[in-house]
Amino acid sequence: MIQNFNVQGGPEFGQKNLPKLRAALTKTGLDGFLIPHEDEYNNEYLPDCNERLMWATGFTGSAGAAVVLTNKAAVFIDGRYTLQVRAQVDEALYSYIRIENAGVASWLKEHTPKGAKIGFDSRLHSPDALVSLRLAIEGAGGELCRVDQNPIDLAWTDRPAPPKAELTIQPLALAGVDHALKRSQIGEAIGEKGADAALITSPSSIAWLLNIRGGDVMCSPLPLASLLINVDGSVELFIDPDKVTDEVRAHFGNQVSISEESKLASRLGDLRGKTVMVDPSTSAAFMFDTLTESGANIVRAMDPIALPKARKNAAEIQGTTEAHIRDGAAVTKFLHWLATQAQDGSVDEILAAQTLEKFRADTGLLKDLSFESISGAGSNGAIVHYRVSKATTKTLEPGSLFLIDSGGQYVDGTTDITRTVPIGTPSDEMRKCFTLVLKGHIALSMVRFPVGTTGHALDSLARMALWAYGLDYDHGTGHGVGAYLGVHEGPQRIAKSPCSTPLDPGMIVSNEPGYYKTGAFGIRIENLQYVTELAAIEGGERLMMGFHTLTLAPIDTSLIVKDMLSPDEINWLNAYHVRVLDEIGPLVEGEVRDWLSRECAAL
Repeated sequence: MIQNFNVQGGPEFGQKNLPKLRAALTKTGLDGFLIPHEDEYNNEYLPDCNERLMWATGFTGSAGAAVVLTNKAAVFIDGRYTLQVRAQVDEALYSYIRIENAGVASWLKEHTPKGAKIGFDSRLHSPDALVSLRLAIEGAGGELCRVDQNPIDLAWTDRPAPPKAELTIQPLALAGVDHALKRSQIGEAIGEKGADAALITSPSSIAWLLNIRGGDVMCSPLPLASLLINVDGSVELFIDPDKVTDEVRAHFGNQVSISEESKLASRLGDLRGKTVMVDPSTSAAFMFDTLTESGANIVRAMDPIALPKARKNAAEIQGTTEAHIRDGAAVTKFLHWLATQAQDGSVDEILAAQTLEKFRADTGLLKDLSFESISGAGSNGAIVHYRVSKATTKTLEPGSLFLIDSGGQYVDGTTDITRTVPIGTPSDEMRKCFTLVLKGHIALSMVRFPVGTTGHALDSLARMALWAYGLDYDHGTGHGVGAYLGVHEGPQRIAKSPCSTPLDPGMIVSNEPGYYKTGAFGIRIENLQYVTELAAIEGGERLMMGFHTLTLAPIDTSLIVKDMLSPDEINWLNAYHVRVLDEIGPLVEGEVRDWLSRECAAL
């Protein structure tokens, strides 16, 4: 649970391991190899044994890719990691390429030598992603070759062992629905698609369906496993049996069978003539190839668990509400600590992150962080997904801004909150930019929208105030969040990029516009909120939806230029602070309570 501030990645990884990888490629007759960040389970956070991209490059970001050829290599990152990649990857070994600008396929089309054999591990790529990669390589005169054994795994001689964390049961009072009913409902959805079964390779879907949690990856209570769910709701779970206790076996009952995960491929080979649903966005090409070779019929469709999991039921909403109140009290104590003990330049980013984690741990209910805290002082705050380490930590210096993006995993909910606070006296530029970000945050909190609206349609509301000043940010505005599951959960999102999934009641999304001035400061304000149906609007003709804010902690008013806010925006902020004081106030006392009262005073 304690965040590790000795970052594993760095340029030395590529310097040491790139020659080993190229030697392995030569032995296997390959001229290049594709390295995605994703592992066999398409997880954001990986167990150490699956950190192949980090091993080859030194890059530790949660998204990215690399291509290694015999005489050149490139690492691909998005806008969140443009500064981080320079610190962690040796530019003499890897070119830095923005995925948004060119992408892996474009680079391969330009740099693949004629006749080159470019290898890929079909367990690590979706079938859809491979289409464009294959076209690019073949268009350059090369050949995309599936490998039976990943050359990184061959070269990685000190690779860590796979995790073996035991499963735990998610209580029915928190899950809200018994797993037998869930399985029955998902089975019905499979039947409606004309399928006999669905292959599920997403650990979060498996955890939700069976009302279990695991501990195989950091920051997310996930079990590494796969399963087949049949149209009658029965399940074949493929998992290391050592992870399944007698208590969990009893919880499963006789409708959930357990097999070694290594037996999944042979089981898929038994499905000749069966129709199987598989999600091409979450399941690997290996699964599609194996099913096709077995003679099964494939229905390409969204994971049938994804939407029910995203639409939180009443018990899940109640649980996450309680988790956010508890977490909000811990964050409030931390913000008070920042305001009273971290203003003189004696505190650094690591101490700040450790102090916040301690306040959360003091609740006695913290299971883990929901991600490694982004604790960025001054210019480090401008690195969107900055990861503090002993090598990079800065002190919180007077006249600067400090950005803290953090969250906790509790058995009743998952939290994610960002606050930006001044250290000493902020500049006029800082206050102006903070106010623009706040205006975007408020706009996305107040919006009303009709049934069927997607997050893509709402994204510009969070950016309009910044756009008016020629400013913007290079990340999405909102991601889905699980109920004691992943802090980043689909299929819903709020972003510039198109999304076909409507925002339905019960879906949790973040609201996190920001602004980042490279080399100077970063600003982000983030609350979690969930979609609700609104009471009928007088004179209205359509049912409208809105958001209810979950996150409760004060927003620093000393950074606000009041004259830049409209009366409605001021009313929203004041009403939000009334809620914070009403719900968090009883959980803090003494100086913290007095400070909170002042922070929540009407603007």
